Amino acid sequence: MIGVFDSGIGGVTVLKEILKVLPQQRYIYYSDSIHNPYGDKTDKELYRIVKSIVEYLIDRGCVAVVIACNTASAKCVKRLREEYKTILFIAIEPAYKMVHDYNFEGKTLVLATKGTIESEKFLALYHKYDNHKTILHSCVGLAELIEKNDGKELDVYLKNTLGKYKGVENVVLGCTHYPLIKDKLKKVLGDVQFFDGSVGVAKELKRQLESHKLLKKEDFSLEFIDTSQDKKKEQRFYTLLDQE
Repeated sequence: MIGVFDSGIGGVTVLKEILKVLPQQRYIYYSDSIHNPYGDKTDKELYRIVKSIVEYLIDRGCVAVVIACNTASAKCVKRLREEYKTILFIAIEPAYKMVHDYNFEGKTLVLATKGTIESEKFLALYHKYDNHKTILHSCVGLAELIEKNDGKELDVYLKNTLGKYKGVENVVLGCTHYPLIKDKLKKVLGDVQFFDGSVGVAKELKRQLESHKLLKKEDFSLEFIDTSQDKKKEQRFYTLLDQE
């Protein structure tokens, strides 16, 4: 079984890509919306939350855990791998290297939580591939608004906070919630090229499962868990995933 977790339903953008390459598996998706956002948590508090989720997924029989949250990946994955050596941890990260590979000369905007942008892991990635035409923007409160799903409130937020960046070419979506609002982002920023890490995570998960001989064909199943127990979130999750 494969566990996927995020601070809400944003990680559905990662799960969609995983299902394209690994359709015949059993999955648990853990939406920790009661603790959303992760980006404003202290490192100690965040690890306590993440460790609890990981232990639940392991108890349920997960042999691999996908951390579909950039903040949790940046701040927790190293310690998790040290503590749970028999579990595969696949961690997402902002797809800044993709800008280097595909449009290095383009003016770039990185959108992420404050926790992700200030993390040692992201800053190392940024300094390694910096094109010197990059703006780092902490989107305080954006993940919560996407989780809340209030379209009008989102439009106002994006216009007020990101309107000044119109004209950038590349936009790195450094939070798994952000791909859910690509259309709204384009209305504010123009016809930009988006980069996110979901496809890379899906490919890496498959590679790691094959490498460790853990990939077995199974009857597909998917269980959704939300810590707020909000049925509307479950309905939205399956709608976004295009699952009956």
